[in-house]
Amino acid sequence: MAKRSRTREKTQSYANRNIDTREPLPSFLIICEGKKTEPNYFNSFRIPTLSVEKFNVIGLGDNTLSLVEKAKDRKENANYDYVWCVFDRDSFPPNQFNAAITSAYSHGMYVAYSNEAFELWYLLHFHFYSNSMSRTYYKGLLTKLLEYKYKKNSTTIYEELRDRQPDAIRNAKNLLNEYDQNRPEPDNPSTTVHLLVQCLNALVTYLKNGSKADEMEKLKKCLGGYHSEVKAKCGIMENPETRMGT
Repeated sequence: MAKRSRTREKTQSYANRNIDTREPLPSFLIICEGKKTEPNYFNSFRIPTLSVEKFNVIGLGDNTLSLVEKAKDRKENANYDYVWCVFDRDSFPPNQFNAAITSAYSHGMYVAYSNEAFELWYLLHFHFYSNSMSRTYYKGLLTKLLEYKYKKNSTTIYEELRDRQPDAIRNAKNLLNEYDQNRPEPDNPSTTVHLLVQCLNALVTYLKNGSKADEMEKLKKCLGGYHSEVKAKCGIMENPETRMGT
């Protein structure tokens, strides 16, 4: 029997080998105003272990403008694909809140803001709130809804609310639609946290389903949808049609 050509076998081996044509996973940096409340929440998403170069959540404890400035530095130095700034209206001067959002947009970053505070996102898991409300009422309302005393910096709140998350996303979307043209500072209550949540859910699905190409397209669509849903409607932007980011 004639010997099989080793060269032919090697050629067939390389020909049959699957070539990995998947796109590189985009990297995410989430910079939060709070040191614990927001980071604890976003770190609770069921994202498989990724290096800090691919997924990193940081709580700085800075005010709005300072946070955005530090986010800009990290974006430039660490080369993250998507940088999200998470901060609240709280009692900061109106111009400072608006300036922080405008600055983030103009440097290709994303903003998950809450007016007045991040806990509004938790409340929207239970009900649709459209009447202006001081953040001083949030804790009492959450305590009643959760049926235990709500405490900031919770490490379990994500899991406790996860089954209600679709309701929160719907309520947050409808809340933004209550305003003819979104102007973050006077729009109390309002939030864009749901947009970051949707993108993280898409990231989880992409990784869970074996990094399939169609899931990557969904992730890209989710990230791109941020601009069409909010940025183009944001009344504080001088040129709302300008597309920032990737």
